[in-house]
Amino acid sequence: MRTHRGFRPFLLSLAVPAALLSGCVNLAPRYAQPAAPVPAAWASAPAGLASAVPAARDLGWREFFIDARLRGVVELTLANNRDLRVAALNIERARAQYGVTRAGAFPSIGLGAGGSRARTPGSVSASGQARIATQYNVNLALTSYELDLFGRVSNLSDAALESFFATEDARRGTQLSLVAEVATAWLVLATDQQRLQLARDTLTTRQKSYDLIKRSYDLGAQSGLALAQAQTTVDTARADAAAFDSQVEQSRNALNLLAGTTVPAELLPPPMAAMAQAPAAQLLAPPAELPSSVLQQRPDVLAAEHALRASNANIGAARAAFYPRITLTGSAGTASNSLSGLFADGSAAWNFAPSISLPIFDGGINRANLGVAQAQQQIQLSSYEKTLQVAFREVADALAARRTLGERLAAQQSLVAATTRAFELSDALFRSGGAAYLDVLDAQRALYTAQQSLISLQLTEQTNRLTLYKVLGGGWRETTEQAADVSTPKPAGG
Repeated sequence: MRTHRGFRPFLLSLAVPAALLSGCVNLAPRYAQPAAPVPAAWASAPAGLASAVPAARDLGWREFFIDARLRGVVELTLANNRDLRVAALNIERARAQYGVTRAGAFPSIGLGAGGSRARTPGSVSASGQARIATQYNVNLALTSYELDLFGRVSNLSDAALESFFATEDARRGTQLSLVAEVATAWLVLATDQQRLQLARDTLTTRQKSYDLIKRSYDLGAQSGLALAQAQTTVDTARADAAAFDSQVEQSRNALNLLAGTTVPAELLPPPMAAMAQAPAAQLLAPPAELPSSVLQQRPDVLAAEHALRASNANIGAARAAFYPRITLTGSAGTASNSLSGLFADGSAAWNFAPSISLPIFDGGINRANLGVAQAQQQIQLSSYEKTLQVAFREVADALAARRTLGERLAAQQSLVAATTRAFELSDALFRSGGAAYLDVLDAQRALYTAQQSLISLQLTEQTNRLTLYKVLGGGWRETTEQAADVSTPKPAGG
């Protein structure tokens, strides 16, 4: 029997070979980032875009949104949106799951103490006399520690780590989408307010025209047809104003839902009187000369690649199941038949029980598990490639739309100016008796339609910039300074 002074050397004798033998071989396939199945650049990238601004993925949303009210709404949303809270909690769950898996790479040592007292009757005792046996013990135990000779435990840990990273990137993707959605909702609300103001201004103008026609009709200078036509324009404008009034309220409700709380009045779009014929919000232009490699930094693409890495590690764990598994179990402590002698010299007790298991026949379960892991890896590879292709298409569509937006806006602004002039001339001719009121009605309708189309096109231009920012992977960092640190965050203990 060894004395209790030998407990520490004994424990070290267990830990040292475990550390030396652990993780000798890794059977996972060597990972290499797959080639992107997309062209190197976009064919329809527009020329003349601002190239001085940072790449979208490196530009914080506070710099991207110039309007202070819009920045305030985004900040409010990031603090209150429930979907983002769920995404953050999913990260905490993945972090904890990684901690559970990673703990398997280390020995589990516990302290235990116990005592027992048993009576053996004389009828079954070898001496024929009743006997009472007492035993007390205190020990440190090593419980089933697996020597990771073929990388099974380390590959499972790697897979859990990659799953954590994928969850973190999924949260970034959720935040990116949320920033884009709330900004779009804010812009839509501003546009609806602009449309409402235009409808009300048009109603006022048409009401004045109707009053003029009514006075002329009462004096016999206008026909009942002209009066009826004037009435239809007033009723149409009144119906539009009522419809846009309802739409403004619905757009405000949609913004509140995304924000997760009621947006204060001071953060809502400004009065339309100050925004007539102007974009609803000033946004930075997207960068020029965009290579398709920027898609590699999109949160959804990064998440797909982490999922691919995790499936790669799972293949290594499945392959390790074909090889022997060695586990160590042991304990060291003291034992005595009395409490007073529990820590006395000569009371040391220990046991060491290594075990090895080698699969010989398992009905094909290990081979089937390997097949599952390999098939899952191919599924994740296809998903990664599809994610890249979808990302490329989204950017291509946004660039294709932007290529002609400047020309469309210029044409629409010219059309508004021309229809405004036509309305003014027809109205002047009508008032001087040189034209029929039908000419005024046609010009009035054309002007109203052109103004509404310009408002819609201005929204399209603004949301296109926002779409480009989103599809290029920007928006989930708060400031550009934060973008300088692009290292992937590690979980606690990683």
